[in-house]
Amino acid sequence: MPSPHVLVLTGEDDPHADRVGALLAERGARVTVFDPGGFPVSWRVEVGYTADGRMTRLLRGGGEEIALDTVTALWWRRPSPPAPHPELTEPAVAAHAARECQSLLSDLWEHLPCPQLPARESVWRRSGQKASQLALAAELGFAVPDTLITTDPEAFFEFHGRHDGRVITKTFHIPFIEGVGDGLTVTRLSEPVSPRDLAYADGLRFCPMIVQERVDKRLELRVTVVGRRIFAAEIHSQVSNRSAVDWRRYDTGITPHRPHRLPDDVAARCLTLMERLGLAYGAIDLILTPEGRHVFLEVNPNAQWLWVEHLTGLPISEAICEHLLRGA
Repeated sequence: MPSPHVLVLTGEDDPHADRVGALLAERGARVTVFDPGGFPVSWRVEVGYTADGRMTRLLRGGGEEIALDTVTALWWRRPSPPAPHPELTEPAVAAHAARECQSLLSDLWEHLPCPQLPARESVWRRSGQKASQLALAAELGFAVPDTLITTDPEAFFEFHGRHDGRVITKTFHIPFIEGVGDGLTVTRLSEPVSPRDLAYADGLRFCPMIVQERVDKRLELRVTVVGRRIFAAEIHSQVSNRSAVDWRRYDTGITPHRPHRLPDDVAARCLTLMERLGLAYGAIDLILTPEGRHVFLEVNPNAQWLWVEHLTGLPISEAICEHLLRGA
């Protein structure tokens, strides 16, 4: 039987891929790392069809040729998008070429006959939509925060008043803007609404925003699901003012992280949620309230996990490795 061959789609400097890639190699798997950002400059793609139905799918680059039909599992990590060839100097033409390259790769991955983690691109991109996630979570019996998604300032003021000002806002989809000013990246996490913010509420008409009631927290849970395995971690975010509203303002020197055992019904609900979303991997964010309710926030279908693994000892990398090998 041929050795497993895992194709990893990711950019440079990805310690998560490095960690799992080393585990795969220890188990005898062939690991190919491909960053679409190198296509078409450093890599070439060939897709061929014959009249009798045979198909050829090849990647060439880095001194090797990869027959994609030998790939036994595909892992989406953090690939960068194709960049236009530097010889294309007309911006519109360069942008068109980059879009065409992206379209080819997306179509290519979609039809590879192998398991994919977290899922095929069309599935995991659709699964990341927050409004749909909230609707599904509520359907499955999760408690969810009272939520408004709007571009209407008047609707925002009504929601704000109904909750006596105890509300937070966050971006609808992407929490950062790249290329601001001198090429900076601006990140927008969950923020409480201050009286000063109300003066700028008219800005909602330019872009949708999620507005939610501020849910009291005993602690927060990062629930990483790999296949049918669940790795739940407690984040004691309330011990630090920095992380109290959003634990992504990491304060790991102060904030304890510990393994957590979910109640059986909550664990089953998490697995059903992932199954309905079509994901074999994802990270579910929950709030555990002082009263013991588990409140659903969102699912990240391509989340980081090494920091949880390092702080809690939960063997998430091993589980990803095993899942990719099992898919093979």
